[in-house]
Amino acid sequence: MNTQTLNHFVGGEWLSEPAAMDSINPSNTDDIVARFPVGDSGTIDRAVDAAHSAFPAWSAGSPEMRADLLHKVGEALFANASELGELLAREEGKTRAEGMGETLRAARVFRYFAGEALRRHGLTLESSRPGLDVATYREALGVVGMITPWNFPIAIPAWKAAPALAFGNTVVMKPAEGTPAMAVALARIFEECGAPAGIFNLVLGTGEAGAALASHEGIDAISFTGSRGTGAKVGAAAMAGQKRVQMEMGGKNPLVVLADADIDKAVGIAADGGFFQTGQRCTASSRVIVEAAIHDQFIEALVKRAEAIKVGPALAEGTQVGPAASETQLEQNLRYVGIAKDEGGTIATGGERIDCETPGYYMAPTVVADTANDMRINQEEVFGPVVSTVKVGDYDEALAVANAGDFGLSAGIVSNDAARIRDFRKNVRAGMVMVNLPTAGVDYHVPFGGTRGSSYGPREQGFAAVEFYTQIKTVYTGD
Repeated sequence: MNTQTLNHFVGGEWLSEPAAMDSINPSNTDDIVARFPVGDSGTIDRAVDAAHSAFPAWSAGSPEMRADLLHKVGEALFANASELGELLAREEGKTRAEGMGETLRAARVFRYFAGEALRRHGLTLESSRPGLDVATYREALGVVGMITPWNFPIAIPAWKAAPALAFGNTVVMKPAEGTPAMAVALARIFEECGAPAGIFNLVLGTGEAGAALASHEGIDAISFTGSRGTGAKVGAAAMAGQKRVQMEMGGKNPLVVLADADIDKAVGIAADGGFFQTGQRCTASSRVIVEAAIHDQFIEALVKRAEAIKVGPALAEGTQVGPAASETQLEQNLRYVGIAKDEGGTIATGGERIDCETPGYYMAPTVVADTANDMRINQEEVFGPVVSTVKVGDYDEALAVANAGDFGLSAGIVSNDAARIRDFRKNVRAGMVMVNLPTAGVDYHVPFGGTRGSSYGPREQGFAAVEFYTQIKTVYTGD
C-alpha cells in the first residue's frame, strides 16, 4: 500500500515541512500509512494568524454561504465514504464497516449543521421599562482551537468543526498524532469544496502543538476530546487565558443487568458495547453490573459470545474486531488485565495478545469476573476490549455501584421492569442513559456529554452546540 506524505494546512495552503513521524497501520506494522511533520508553536502562530485574518469576512457573511459550504463538505464525504472508510480502517484499526460507518456519520454531521447555520436565532422581549425594545443575538466567538483524538478521527473533528463554522467561527485543529492521514483527508475536502482561506486550519504534530494551541493568546475557545490527564492540562492552560472551554474526557460506563432481563439480549448488548470498535470508545460498556440471581449464567454466556468474536486485520473479510490502535494502547490494555488479576479478579476469557496473519496489535476480547467495584479495573478507563463484571444483590445495590467512581458519561440498564427503569433514568449519575441498549452508540442531532470527571463545559453535538460556539449579545433600543 502507498505511503502518503502529509503537510499542515494553514491559510488555504499546504506547508511543506520535512516529515518527522510515521503513522503505522495497527493491523500490519510493516505498513507505513503516512509520514508527517511535527508542528510547533511557530506553526500554531501561523495557523492562528490565518484564522484571525479569515474571521471578519466569514462571521459577517451570509449564513447561506456557510450552509452551502458545509453541505458541500458533507456531500463530498458521502461521495468518498468507501475510500475514506478504508483509509480510516487502515490507519486507526477499525473494521472496514466501522470506518465507513464513521465517515458517513461525519457526512451527516456536516449536513445537519448546514441547516443549523440558518437557524442561529435570538429572542425579542418586552422591556420592563416603557418605550424600550429588547432583543438578543447570537454571535460567533472568534477563533476556536480544537484538539481531537485518534479513536474517532473523522467523526469527532466533524462534530467540532461543523458547528464552529456554521455559527461563524474560524478553526485551528490539532489532531491526534496517531491518525494524521484522516485529518488531512478532511482538510483536502475543505480545500476541494472551495472553503475560504483560513477558516479551517490544520496543524499536525504531538502534544507540544496542542499545548501551544491551548495557551495561545489569539484563541478564543478550546474544544478538547481525550484523556482526563491531558484534559486537565489543556483546561488549565486555556482558562488561564480566560478562554471558553469544552472538554470530553472519557468514561467508565456501567451497564446494569437485572434478574428479569432476557439473558441473550443482555449478553448481546454487553458484547456490542464492550468489545466492538476494539472497546476504544469513551461510551463503551466497560463494567457490567449483574444481579446475583443470573450472574453465573450471564458470565457463561458472555464468555461464549466473546470467544466467538473474530479478531483480525481491519480490512480482512470477516473481521469483527480489529487491533488496538497502537502498541502503547495494547500495552495499557494488557497492563490493566494484570492489575485486575493481581487484585483478585478472574480472567474468564481472553486477556492476552494474539497473532494474526499480519503483525499487529491484536488482543482477545476479555472478560474479567469476580471483581469488586473499588478495584482499579472498575474505576479507571482501560480503552480496550476488556469488560469487567460486578455481582450485586439487588437493584438498589446495582444503582449505588453504577453511581460510584469519578466518571459519569453514559450508563445503561437491561430490564423489563418499568418502575426500575424509570428510577434508573432519574437517579443514575450520567449525562446519557441507555435503556435496553448498549452504552455506546449515540445520535448526532442531540446533546452529547457527561457529568463529573467525564465532561466539562457546554454539551457537544446537535441543538446544544450553539451554546458553546456562540455568545449572546443583548440589545436595548429606545425611541
